[in-house]
Amino acid sequence: MISTNIMDKTSCRKVVDSAGCFSLLEYHHDISVNKTTAETEYYASLMNVHKRQVICEVGEKGIIMQAGAMQWIAGDVSVATGIKGAGDLMKKAFGAKVTGETIVKPHYTGDGIIVLEPTYKHILFEDISKWGEGMVIEDSLFLACEDTVNMSVVARSTLSSAALGGEGLFNNCLSGKGIAVLESRVPRDELIVMEMTEPQDVIKIDGNMAIAWSKSLQFTVERTTKSLIGSAASGEGLVNVYRGVGKILMVPVG
Repeated sequence: MISTNIMDKTSCRKVVDSAGCFSLLEYHHDISVNKTTAETEYYASLMNVHKRQVICEVGEKGIIMQAGAMQWIAGDVSVATGIKGAGDLMKKAFGAKVTGETIVKPHYTGDGIIVLEPTYKHILFEDISKWGEGMVIEDSLFLACEDTVNMSVVARSTLSSAALGGEGLFNNCLSGKGIAVLESRVPRDELIVMEMTEPQDVIKIDGNMAIAWSKSLQFTVERTTKSLIGSAASGEGLVNVYRGVGKILMVPVG
């Protein structure tokens, strides 16, 4: 049996979060510095600029992750591409083209641990079962998930929502049950969670600040007022509009 101290707290790193078979290791300050980099690293640590690594414990559940995300593996862990033939490859290639994601997402199974490449981005653990029909995510947000999570590509309800909303025509959607690991440009403490509980609920957002939303929501792009002159006078113009029952994760800054 392989033993590793990767999860042990040290003077420079500690586990700060966990969900399902995932744990988040954070290097709260960098001690491998020299005279040239010491000052930069010191102030970076004070401003929450940290390297972070996701640790995956493979066992009863396998792990699906973004290609190239794995740094090292310990234990009896095997990997498969998840491609079942030429037709499946074409389908995945199309999905990758329209969403900006990688064609192949490796599927790891067995018994052991996988440590992902370090990142300065913020890591979010999301329980997909709490997102109803599914969770639609912004491009490049996906990092990994348990293999009980289903991944698919969904199209926008209208061409205007893609052409005018600052988003693509297609997005990745995560559904089913299990934990997904997402890379966010802001920490969870800065995210605003909007809960929409009635079919007539409406939320309007200026710009593509929503990084994830419920699949059940209808997304369109509309003018802020009924007339073009009114929209021009208000200085707002077009806004992204979400209707229905569900929730939204919004980045208020950055």
